[in-house]
Amino acid sequence: MRGLLLESPPLDVFGQMALDEALAKSKPDAFCLRFFRWAGPAATFGYAQRIREVERVLPPGAAGAVARRPTGGGVVPHLDDLTFSCVFPAEGVLKPTEHYRRLHAAIGAELRAAVPGARLAEAGGRAAPRGPGGASQCFVEPVALDVLAATGKILGGAIRRYGETVLYQGSLQLPDARPRAAELEAAIARALAAEWRLRWERVPAPDAVRAAAAAGEAKYRSAEWLRRF
Repeated sequence: MRGLLLESPPLDVFGQMALDEALAKSKPDAFCLRFFRWAGPAATFGYAQRIREVERVLPPGAAGAVARRPTGGGVVPHLDDLTFSCVFPAEGVLKPTEHYRRLHAAIGAELRAAVPGARLAEAGGRAAPRGPGGASQCFVEPVALDVLAATGKILGGAIRRYGETVLYQGSLQLPDARPRAAELEAAIARALAAEWRLRWERVPAPDAVRAAAAAGEAKYRSAEWLRRF
């Protein structure tokens, strides 16, 4: 399978979500990996979460830059994390947990050299734990198949299927993740290349995908989308 390492400019949270959705809907026949470049702090929350519960637990630094994701899961702050997404053919695998396990097992193993104690969580709850305000928060406690380190959960993600195409959105939460971005991005890229037998080609996001993302960005900014549940 071809491996495309997609370059994209700094975007706010609405542009990031729109670009991921547009790429997934384009149904590429390659494995696409994209590392986010953030235009300011942000937070995202899962597609099915209730906005009233989410608002109680949002990080103060993300005010005005909060988006409902196209994927599930809980609230994720994007203040100093390394955020990335993968879009790839499902290859007949139906269960999201199987994709999740494969992605996290590969990345967790490669991260051991950079993050002491990195390992896959083999047990835990079935969903992101609820915080004191009621909304599920991805990094409150680990669940099965998350990646852990000595400090607790460091990598979580969420998956959505678009027909035979998988969209995975992940967040690596380390205090120095962004200063170490080059090192950590290289580790993630190596892990996925080895697991899927890829040779990366570094390319810009296709023009058609960027155009679709620009057209779809209004949805992520809209109150209708933000407050739909």
